[in-house]
This record gives sequence, structure tokens and C-alpha cells, in this order.
Amino acid sequence: MTSDAEIQTALPAFASGNVAVITGGASGIGLAAAKRFAAMGMKVVLADIGGVRLDQARQAVAAIAGDDAVLPVPTDVSKAEEVDRLADLAYGAFGAVSVLMNNAGVGNNPGKPWENRDAWKRLLDINFWGVVHGVEAFAPRMLAAAGKPGLIINTGSKQGITTPPGNLAYNVSKAGVKTFTEGLAHALRNEPGAKVSAHLLIPGFTYTGLTEGATQKPAGAWTGEQVIDFMLASLIDDDFYILCPDNEVARPTDEKRMAWAIGDIIENRPALSRWHPDHKDAFAAFMNR
Repeated sequence: MTSDAEIQTALPAFASGNVAVITGGASGIGLAAAKRFAAMGMKVVLADIGGVRLDQARQAVAAIAGDDAVLPVPTDVSKAEEVDRLADLAYGAFGAVSVLMNNAGVGNNPGKPWENRDAWKRLLDINFWGVVHGVEAFAPRMLAAAGKPGLIINTGSKQGITTPPGNLAYNVSKAGVKTFTEGLAHALRNEPGAKVSAHLLIPGFTYTGLTEGATQKPAGAWTGEQVIDFMLASLIDDDFYILCPDNEVARPTDEKRMAWAIGDIIENRPALSRWHPDHKDAFAAFMNR
């Protein structure tokens, strides 16, 4: 695990006393980030749907950083006005924000592409528009902070890159986050005097609140804490694509799966040929190279 001193030396945005805002901060990867940032002496704004879970998260982070260093804000990220309010409260309480993690997400499956419009809309409103709302609310203020270093970290998914069958709406939402964050990184890179950068966190199989049907961590899954450790080490290396492995899948496997997916276009194969019976053997041979 990378030490706090190494992180804070390489990444001034994580300096003690600085402020991090985390959506989806009451559980999973978001809560793991909140605890780690608090342990580095940061102040933490926890945004999540209100209720017992958010209060429990506040208590857990306050046990590390103290009550005055934690601000819980019930927030539905699908609503721009609530994210704007989150920004107002964060800046009102602490005066500045150095790290923004747009991490809130849901994983429910609306079904077939032509079914359940309301469920599709709800998932996209949270997973994709929640990220856009976060950037709209915070990026202008972070950029206005007189060249102060800042980080915007958006949580994507491998499913937004390889788009496996099974949950199309989720794939669409995370593909949107990937494309949006790529464009955001480019825009920030070309903003005169800006010291704010954007990064795409791509977790592997991770035991979180989205881990369906699991009451304890599956052997193949990473914990949220492992994801955050990997994320911080990757940020030190200035990685944009923070591609996390897990206990089942190493990076070379992910790279081959992604290469095959883009190869569908280059080689004019059928869509999602990895799961097409006519290409099953070719995919297996490709993975065994």
C-alpha cells in the first residue's frame, strides 16, 4: 500500500486539511475512499441517499477524522438542483474542494432494450447524468481556485468498454461516463492555467452495495479498500484510465478482452462477437495467445 506521505507529496490535492466530496459515499468504494481520505487528514463531504446508511457512514468517517471534518449531505445525484445544493453546502462549510469523486451508481437491470423506459431513464439519470451534474456543479469552482491542484475522479466500469450482454442499460450508462470523462480530461488539459485533472476509475469485480445477491465478499472480488489503494497508486503515476484488476482477472486478460471488443469494428465482425457462437473458438484462441 502506498503511504500517505508518498501520496500527499506526489498529489497535493490530497494534502491534510483539503476537502474531498464523494457521491455514493455511504458504502462500497465511496465509503472506502472517504475513510482513506479522512486518514490522510482530509475533510470529507459524504453525498448519498439519506437515511441510516448515510448516518452510519458519517459516524465511521468521523471516528477517523472527527465530527467537524465530516459533512453528510443527502443527495439524489439524478437531480441537478440537489447536486448544486451539495456544492453550495460543501463550499459553505469548508471553503474549497480539491477532490471530487463522482461515484454514485445503481446496477438494476431494466430488461430488454425495448422494455421499461422508466427504469432505463432512472439508471441513466443516476449513473450518467449524476456524473455530469457533479462536474457542472464543482468544476467551475475548482478551476476558479487560483491554480490550486484538483482531481475529478469519475467511476466507470469495464462493462462500459466491453459491453457484455446482460445489463444493457448499465453498459450504456458507463460507456457514457467513459466518453464524457475522456472529453473532460481533454478540456481540462487545454484550460489555461488549470491544475485540475480528470480520471476514469474502472473497478474490477468489487464487493460493494451493487454486488448482487452477495452477503459476504466472493473470493474473486476485491474490497473497496483495495480499489482505492490501487487508484491512489495510479494517480501518482498520472494515469487517466485506472484499470483495476481483481482476484480473478489480471490486467493482461482485461487488455485482450478490450482489444477483441474494438476488433469487432476493425475486422467487421458481428456486434459482441465474443458471445456469438460463430466466433467462440476464435475468441478462445485469441485469449490463449
